[in-house]
Amino acid sequence: MLDAIKRLREKTNAGVVDCQKALRESNGDVEKAVEVLRKQGVALASKKAGRQAKEGRIESYIHLGGKIGVLVEVSCESDFVARNDDFKNFVKDIAMQVAASNPIYVKKEDVPEEAVKKETEIIKAQLEGKPAAAMEKIIQGKLTKFYDDACLLEQPFIKDQNMKVKDIVTSMIAKIGENIIIRRFVRYQVGEEL
Repeated sequence: MLDAIKRLREKTNAGVVDCQKALRESNGDVEKAVEVLRKQGVALASKKAGRQAKEGRIESYIHLGGKIGVLVEVSCESDFVARNDDFKNFVKDIAMQVAASNPIYVKKEDVPEEAVKKETEIIKAQLEGKPAAAMEKIIQGKLTKFYDDACLLEQPFIKDQNMKVKDIVTSMIAKIGENIIIRRFVRYQVGEEL
């Protein structure tokens, strides 16, 4: 049991008591316990989503010998959490994610309607001649791929490709017990068109 708790803690960063409960609920299966903890994190995050997050930090990240630079603002509820090492490392990871994956928007809701319409038109043009019955399903699949590329929260996390950035945010909310919001970011690259 101790070995399973240790492995589960390494995978999730959850507390010992939470790991014990999740392992009991999953009959000692570590992978199922990870799912249990993630579901608990989603439930906790949804409860905290309405709470105001007016504290936080702005983090910078410079990559490739000064060729790419990122500023990111991530908010939390208290200055105590904003100074916490776990939160600082989380914000640094988000800045690295922006540097590596070059998102355009924070979340799906930030994508302007015109951009979605334009992307849909491009997809339809690519699918010309395909059966009408399959068109809508293909369009939805390609739009999902567009969101996965363009929206930070929808992207696979650079340190764990099995999780999306929004899952990492949710697990961080569960871990620290406060609402966390990625507010905005800006990414600069040397030689980039303005």
